[in-house]
Amino acid sequence: MTDRKSSVLIVDDDESILLLLRKWMQSDGYVVELADNGVAAVAKADARSHDVVLLDAMMPEMDGFQVAETLKAAEHTRTMPIIMVTALEDPKSKLRALQAGVQEFVSKPIDRNELSLRVRNVLMLKQYNNLLADQNRVLEQRVEERSRQVIESYRETITTLCRAAGYKDQETGNHIQRISYYTEDIAHALGMDHSFCETIHYASPMHDIGKIAIPDAILTKRGPLNPEEWEVMKTHAGLGAQLLGDGDSPYLCMGAEIALHHHERWDGSGYPAGLKGEAIPISARIMNICDQYDALRSKRPYKQALTHEEAVEILTVGNERTMPAHFDPDVLEAFRHSLERFRDIFESIRD
Repeated sequence: MTDRKSSVLIVDDDESILLLLRKWMQSDGYVVELADNGVAAVAKADARSHDVVLLDAMMPEMDGFQVAETLKAAEHTRTMPIIMVTALEDPKSKLRALQAGVQEFVSKPIDRNELSLRVRNVLMLKQYNNLLADQNRVLEQRVEERSRQVIESYRETITTLCRAAGYKDQETGNHIQRISYYTEDIAHALGMDHSFCETIHYASPMHDIGKIAIPDAILTKRGPLNPEEWEVMKTHAGLGAQLLGDGDSPYLCMGAEIALHHHERWDGSGYPAGLKGEAIPISARIMNICDQYDALRSKRPYKQALTHEEAVEILTVGNERTMPAHFDPDVLEAFRHSLERFRDIFESIRD
């Protein structure tokens, strides 16, 4: 989906990297603008709307984190996708970058192919995001009506987005339906209010919408992914949050929250930021166990389906890949109280 008119702003205080990245981006067909410090980057972004920003993390005077925060705080630059180019690998730095509004990371030394892939991904998601924003603007004009027709239209839009992502994955529309009921059931068991339970019902199916930007060769591969492929696959969390994150709808806001964090684990061993405990939003903690239950119960090209009893034992006792410590203890207890409901949901909405 490369667009030769797409504009890339490259920010780095190292002239050799600036020139190298300019050469690569121009050869990919993009219009390129350079900035050798954070202050200049903010000024150039303010003067011209860029389609993506390649941003160095460590710079004097105004570092990449401050640049990202400044761009995301301004109305006319907040939707610019930011890819941080950094040698920093620690979870704390990645979390700070995510909180500042960074969508993607590219590690130094920079891999040419990886950079091209991530730029294409964020540009494609920006196009989808623009379409979704247009839909939001239309709906917001009628929000005061709060009519049943408007609400249903919003939900249908969400369902269509989920189906679009599903066409690229082995997961079925039935999986999406089941996830809605699982998450709502756990929310009720936890004593969440009606608004939360209704919102998670419609938001949870959007958890893997970022997979729409993952290459088919990785997404549909039969057999295990190699380490490089797995790193690309993991980017679906941030990509999904980027796609959904600019909406004002409670469904889209929670959908973005779930998309970004539903692979985080209670003990801090998840991704993309390695969040731990209550730092993980409750919606994502609920989604985590529901998604894993359905994945265990479902047949995939690379695995057989497990029985209800087998899936429950893995989630509550553990195996070589999954441990109870991965889940919020309260959510795990709510799951234990909802076992028959989970069995009924799966059996009544089978693939």
